[in-house]
Amino acid sequence: MKDNRDITSLLAIMAKLRNPDGGCPWDLQQDFSTIAPYTIEEAYEVADAIDRGDMADLKDELGDLLLQVVFHARMAEEAGVFAFPDVVAAICDKMIRRHPHVFDAQGHANAAGGRMPGAAAEVDADDSAAVMRNWDAIKRAEREAKGDADTSALAGISRGLPEWQRAVKLQHKAAKVGFDWPGPAPVLDKLHEEIDEVRVEFDAVAADPFDAAARDRLEEELGDVLFVCANLARHAKVDVGAALRRANLKFERRFRAMEALAAADGGLAGKSLEAQDRYWEQAKAAEKSARQP
Repeated sequence: MKDNRDITSLLAIMAKLRNPDGGCPWDLQQDFSTIAPYTIEEAYEVADAIDRGDMADLKDELGDLLLQVVFHARMAEEAGVFAFPDVVAAICDKMIRRHPHVFDAQGHANAAGGRMPGAAAEVDADDSAAVMRNWDAIKRAEREAKGDADTSALAGISRGLPEWQRAVKLQHKAAKVGFDWPGPAPVLDKLHEEIDEVRVEFDAVAADPFDAAARDRLEEELGDVLFVCANLARHAKVDVGAALRRANLKFERRFRAMEALAAADGGLAGKSLEAQDRYWEQAKAAEKSARQP
């Protein structure tokens, strides 16, 4: 029986699925753009499994994410652009190139992660901060080698990132050249300022719901609030995505508890907001009580 732990098994499965002669009709209809959303979804499911500490699920989700890489590589191979081995080679070359403090120019390193005896280090990096400085410098050199003339401190931030993640990266890059708040206190002050501006635009929209300019200003001001919130999380060294996932899970958990409490009274639908809020408070109280030793 073939050992399916070998990557060649997965490559063969994908090749069969994409084979016009006896392959899967759905897989054959896909292209890079239709598969991209699944790739993003699978990455989030990996993060979710990590958040839940479910190692069995993490194994499965990592497999799903690996399938996405294989799928894209197979389509590229069919187009004559590159194949899976080229993907592996590209990332190996990149990791060696971006870790000159670990590997020599030929990619040699010993089993402990240090350089082979006699291999000359291109760069020294004794801590994480130095590693990140080297990483950024190497990335910048790579962009220049590709003909990218963008010399901004904000260069190289993908527009394909979730916007909350892109906001943090923009702020982090700006901070590297000194454009940053000195601490969280002024960021909190800025947040209050932005919330006040949102109130003004909400009033404008309420006064004339058909005022397109007012709605546009409201969207802009709400964006400013979210951007400042991302900045506040960065200063607090809190991952925005993890914090929002935690808030989402808490809301879902409490809302489901509300539904359970209200079930004996005919459910939540049709009840006043005040009545629903009482169930919410009961759900919160029960959750806090359950946490107490």
